[in-house]
Amino acid sequence: MAKRFPVFVDLRDREIHIYGGGRIAGRRVETLLLFSPRLTVHAPEASGKIEEADREGTLTLCREFYVPGSIPPGTFLVLAATDDHEVNEQIYEECREKGIPVNVCSNQKHCDFHFPGIASKGDLVIGINAGGGDHSLAKKWTDRIRKEVEEDGDDDQAQEASDDGKPS
Repeated sequence: MAKRFPVFVDLRDREIHIYGGGRIAGRRVETLLLFSPRLTVHAPEASGKIEEADREGTLTLCREFYVPGSIPPGTFLVLAATDDHEVNEQIYEECREKGIPVNVCSNQKHCDFHFPGIASKGDLVIGINAGGGDHSLAKKWTDRIRKEVEEDGDDDQAQEASDDGKPS
């Protein structure tokens, strides 16, 4: 697989839909909330992080299963992070038809973008990616860089990263 080019995108006014409410979705939501206030999570049940963000009003939680054809117009990105491979593939197919970039946690080959490890502090944002195949390498370098960023003097927070596009 070809190397991916890193791009930093302003997500403030972009609709992002996450399908699934478990561990992977929770980690990705936690990171995305640093960059976008327009997250919608679609899941019949959700992790504590997602439930808390919904209660705080920092995202919208729709307690529902994915229904084919239901991804709304104007969606900028989709993360398919359900625990059902077939559902993730249906989400992928709908995104293909609608021209929406998608990250499918259960199928590396169906990721238009990788979800990077993130280290951030103030205006500094560092994204780490190991091509989607070596999650321990991505985690090792994310942790190493995050530690350096945290030790760099002031008290801003460095954010925990996700897993480079696949489940752990």
